[in-house]
Amino acid sequence: MSFAVLGMGTAIPEHSITQQQAALSAAKFAYADAMQEQYLQRLYRLTGVEQRRSVLLGAGPNDSPTIDFYEDAKNADDTGPAVAERMRRYEIEAPRLSEQAAREALNAACAQPAEITHIVVVTCSGFMSPGVDVHLMDTLGLKPTVQRTQVGFMGCHGAINGMRVAKGYVDADPAAVVLLVAVELCSLHFQYGWDPERNVANALFADGAAAMVVGGAPDRAGVWRGTHTGSCVLPDSRDAMSWRIRNHGFVMTLSDEVPQLIRTHLRPWLEGWLEQRNLSVDTVSHWAVHPGGPAILRAVQQTLGIGRAELAISWDILRKFGNMSSPTVLFILQEMISRAAEGPCVALGFGPGLVAEAFLFE
Repeated sequence: MSFAVLGMGTAIPEHSITQQQAALSAAKFAYADAMQEQYLQRLYRLTGVEQRRSVLLGAGPNDSPTIDFYEDAKNADDTGPAVAERMRRYEIEAPRLSEQAAREALNAACAQPAEITHIVVVTCSGFMSPGVDVHLMDTLGLKPTVQRTQVGFMGCHGAINGMRVAKGYVDADPAAVVLLVAVELCSLHFQYGWDPERNVANALFADGAAAMVVGGAPDRAGVWRGTHTGSCVLPDSRDAMSWRIRNHGFVMTLSDEVPQLIRTHLRPWLEGWLEQRNLSVDTVSHWAVHPGGPAILRAVQQTLGIGRAELAISWDILRKFGNMSSPTVLFILQEMISRAAEGPCVALGFGPGLVAEAFLFE
C-alpha cells in the first residue's frame, strides 16, 4: 500500500488566443512604440507557445478573441486594474475551473465524492476564504469532515508540493483518499508598462486547472505510484526568481541567469537524490519537467544530457497551453499515464528561490 494515482482530470478556459494576437494586445497594454511592438512580436514568437487560454477571453466577430477585463493603456504610466479587481475575478473563475478538473478526476478514478477524506488545493494566483476547497466540498458533495489543506504562493512547482502533502496523508493512513486540485489564473496578473522581465512573463503564462485523486490502492499493473520527493534551494539564486503581491497584480521577476543556474546545479543534486533510491539520471525512463519556458527546458536537457525527444510532452504542453504555473506538470503526468508510460519517472518543477522540486514515480 502506497501513494497511487487513481485518476486525473484537467480543465481549461473556453476561449484561447494565438501568440500573434496576444502580442498585438500586449503592445496596446504596454503603450508601446513601433520598435517596442516589433520586439514584442519577436519575443512572443520565441516562446514556443502557439496559443494560450484565459478566463478573461470571450468570442468576438469571426471567432476572434476579445478581452473583457483589460483596457488599452491610456499612457506610459498606466498600471491596469488594481489587485482588488483582479481578485474579484479570481473568486468567480477559480472555483468553476477547479470544479471541472475535480469532477473529471473523480470520474477517472471511479471514486464517489463521499470517499474523499482529504482535499489539497494548490494556487498562487489568487486567494479567498472560504476558498476553492470549501466550494468543492459544497458543489461536489464532499463530506463536511473532509480535512483541508491549501498550498499557497509556491509558484510553478506548487503541484509537486501538493503531491508531497497528499503522499504524507496516504502514508500515514492507508485508508485515506485525497483529492488534489491545482488552479491558476495567471492572466489575471498581466502587467502593463515596459519591463523586460515582466514582458517575458506576460508572453508565457496562461490559465488552467488540474486534479488528481490518490490513495493507498493495492499493487496492480499500470498504477503509477509516488515513492519519494525531493527539494533543493539552488545556491546563489535568491534573486533569480520572485513572485510578489503589488498594487496592480502579482508581479514576477525572472532573471536571465535562471537557465545557467539550472545547468550548473540541478544535475549534482539530482544525482545524489537518485543515488539514495538506487537510481541514476541515466536509469530514469521519463522526465515530466514543468515547461517554465524554452530556455528552462533546454537547460534541463543540457544538464541531464537528454534530447528534446525525452521532453517531447513538456514541449507539447507548452506549445498548446503555455505555462499555466502549478497545474502544468499535472497536465504532463496525465498525458504520460494515458500513454501507459513505464517508470521510473521524475516530475520536476522550478519556482521562486530558485527552488527545484522533484517527485519520483515508479
